[in-house]
Amino acid sequence: MKMIHIVTDSTAELTEAEQKEYGIHVVPLNIFIDGKSYVDRVDLQPDEFLDLMRTSEELPKSSQPAVGVLKELYDELGKDGDSVISIHMTGGMSGTVKAAGQAASMTETDVTVIDSEYISFALGFQVKEAALAAKAGKTVEEVVAKVEEVKRNTTLFVVVDTLDNMVKGGRIGKGKAMLGSLLNIKPIARLEDGVYTPVGKARSYKQVASQLFKIFEEEIEGKHVKGVAIPHANGLKMAGPLKEKIDALNLGVEVSVAITTPIVSTHTGEGAIGFMYYTE
Repeated sequence: MKMIHIVTDSTAELTEAEQKEYGIHVVPLNIFIDGKSYVDRVDLQPDEFLDLMRTSEELPKSSQPAVGVLKELYDELGKDGDSVISIHMTGGMSGTVKAAGQAASMTETDVTVIDSEYISFALGFQVKEAALAAKAGKTVEEVVAKVEEVKRNTTLFVVVDTLDNMVKGGRIGKGKAMLGSLLNIKPIARLEDGVYTPVGKARSYKQVASQLFKIFEEEIEGKHVKGVAIPHANGLKMAGPLKEKIDALNLGVEVSVAITTPIVSTHTGEGAIGFMYYTE
C-alpha cells in the first residue's frame, strides 16, 4: 500500500519525540549570527540562540533549506511510489515554501507543497493533523483538505516586549522605539493571510494576558478547542499569566509553552510571546 509522507521545516516547533510519534520529516533552516552559520535545532538550540542574540550587534539572519536538500529527501521518500505533502512556514517570512516548490518540480516523486501561512506551533498544528490523516489512510486530497480546515480555524498573535530587533531590522526608527520603551508599550499583532496586523497594545504583562484571554474566550465560544500554544523568547512574564487563565477554563487540552524557534526570535526580539490556537 502506498504511503503519504509528511515533511515540514524546523520552525514547526516539533520535539524529536513528536517527530517519531507522528512520523514527520523535518528539514532544518540555517541561522547566521556574528559571522557563523548554525543549523536550527541541530547545532543551535532556541535557548542558546537567545544568548547569542543578546550580545550580537547585528540582527541575526536565517536562510531556507537548500533546494537540493529538499529534492534529495523527496526522491528518497518517493522511491517506492509513495507521495509527499510538504507543509512549511509562511512564505511572507521565508523562502522555504518557494524552495520546496522548486524541489517538487525537480523530483519524480508526487509532492504537494503547502504554504501554512503560519509559523511555530500554528504550523505544527497543520503538520500533526496531516500526519494523523495520512496514518488513517486518507488520500492526498483528503489530507490537504484537512490541512486547509485547520488553517482556516487557526489564530495567531504576537506580542513584542522590546522594539530593539525592529530597530536593528529597519522596521521602525529609533525615535519611535524610544517612545515605545518610555511608555512601556507592548504592541499586539495578529497574523492573517501571512501578514501581521496590529490589533492592540498594552502597558503591562497582566494587560497583555487579559487582552489576549478576552479575545480567546470570545472566539472559542461554542467551539471545540483542539490545540493551544504559547511560544516565547524568554517571555514567561507574559506567557505565565496567560497560561494560568487558560488552564482555569479546563478545556481538556494541554497549553504548550516553549522557547520559540530562532527564526521567530530574530524578528520579535527577546521577551516576546506568541499565542496560537485552533478549533473545530
